[in-house]
Formats: sequence, C-alpha cells, structure tokens
Amino acid sequence: MTAGKVVVVGSLNADLTVRTDRFPSPGETLGGSELVIVPGGKSANQAAAAAVLGAEVRLFGAVGADGHGDLLVKAASDAGVDASRVLRRPETATGTAMIVVDAAGENTIIVSPGANGTLGRAELPADLFDDAAVLCLSLEVPLETVTAAAKAGHDAGVTVLLNLSPYREVPAELLALTDVLLVNAHEAAQVSGVSDPAGNWETVIDAFAGMGVDRAVITLGGDGAVVLDGTASGEERIVQVAPTRVSAVDTTGCGDAFTAATAARLAAGDALPAAAVFAAQAGALAATLPGAQSSYSALAALAG
Repeated sequence: MTAGKVVVVGSLNADLTVRTDRFPSPGETLGGSELVIVPGGKSANQAAAAAVLGAEVRLFGAVGADGHGDLLVKAASDAGVDASRVLRRPETATGTAMIVVDAAGENTIIVSPGANGTLGRAELPADLFDDAAVLCLSLEVPLETVTAAAKAGHDAGVTVLLNLSPYREVPAELLALTDVLLVNAHEAAQVSGVSDPAGNWETVIDAFAGMGVDRAVITLGGDGAVVLDGTASGEERIVQVAPTRVSAVDTTGCGDAFTAATAARLAAGDALPAAAVFAAQAGALAATLPGAQSSYSALAALAG
C-alpha cells in the first residue's frame, strides 16, 4: 500500500503553561514558575507529531492575525506540516490554552477557543483530501465543521479517525462517518453507556456497532490500550496493547501524540492493532519531555 497524506482539521492554540508543586484548592492561590508560551491545540499537536513521525501532513484551521497566530503557523511549518491552508482572522484572537502542570507531571487545562470557534464548514478547501489516506479530527472547533470534514473525507475514501476530545456529545451522523474512534476509558463509558468498559469489551463493541462505529482504540493510561474491531472474529476482536513504561515529566500532549502516531501508521498501511502498539510508544515518549509540541522531538527515535 502506498502511503498517503494525513489531513488534520481543527484547532491551533497558544499554550500558556505554569508549573507548580500541586494544584490549588478552590479559592486558593499558589506560586508558580515563569509563564511559558508555546504552540499547542489538539489538532496542531497531532499534525506536528505526525510530521515528526515521518508522515506527510496537511493542516486546516484558523488563527488570529496576532503574535500567537504567527507562532503557531511557524511552528507547524517548522515541524514539516503543510500549514498553507490555515486561515487568519484579523477580527479574532488566536485560541489559547491555560495549563497548570504539577510536580508529578499531571496537568489541568482551560481552553479559550478564539479563532478556532470561527472555523466554518463552508471554508473546507476543495483540494484538502488530494492524495490523503487518513483524516484526524477532534472537538476543539465547531461540531458542524467537524461533521462536514468527516463527510468530505468519507466521500473521498479517506479513513476518518475521530479523537472524541475534549469530550462532548456528538451528532449520530459524525459517529456513523467515523472509521476509527479513539477515546479513553471514561469517554468510552460515556459514549457506549457501559459503566465498566474494561470488564465488558464485547458489550462496548456491540454498543459502538449500534452507532455505526466498527473499530475503536481505547486508551487506558498506565495500562496501555485496547483495540476493538467489530468486523473481526476470535482474538482479533479485542487486542490488548501493553503500556510503554517511562519516567513522566509532563503528560501535556501525550494523547495527541498517540492520535498522531495512530494516524501516521494507518496512512503508511499498518493494520489498526500495529498502529496502536506504535502509538502507545509515541504517547509514552511524549511524556518524557515538557510541553506538547516541544516534547515531540522525543518521537524522532520512532520515525521510519
């Protein structure tokens, strides 16, 4: 199979990060480190990580006509992403994410959408899916635009990979257009209605199938991941993916690295279980360095 491009449609954010020993309680003020401003946004992260891993990547999104927008477009281009289809909004600020990282490397994030919230379905470029194999979608831009992109990708014969994050309810049409659903265990429970997914994978498969989703990857944190394939039989229906153990410094952007690696390997022709094994390694390596895109230099060790 000839490798095709990875297309990413969605968000670009400036990440404003402060480190502190622990998260504050409600009403509490804590001291933190110097503010660090770096490129982020789930879709920009996924595009950058996929490019570092060797995929040809095309990014479509929107930023403001401001310094943060300049930072994001340059960072994507420097990572090897085709960012020529990123729109500039003179009247709207670039999206931002305010991130607090504690001493254990865990994070909390608040996102202000800015220009991401203006990305319209009618603005999808006509040539967006030329030579494309996989479309990466997440939920930091309007749902109608995500759904329109999924339909356009589906109609173009592209594998639609939907990362249901940050979690919210989505239209049935979007799920039906999804070839591979990527969620964590909590999100899997919310989507499927199965309260204990890890103990009932067959029930989850059936629930997803009722929504038109045949294949899914469920990330399990320190326990690795599991690949569910309702079209397969026997042991291939439920494939456990072992975790990659690392000393975590910062988990920001690890989920996006996992998504990107899955997309990159699917675009290269890998079967979904092999892509998920590779993705687990990429997600773990991204935790060994601080930041999101700034941590993806660690992924170069996996690039083919």
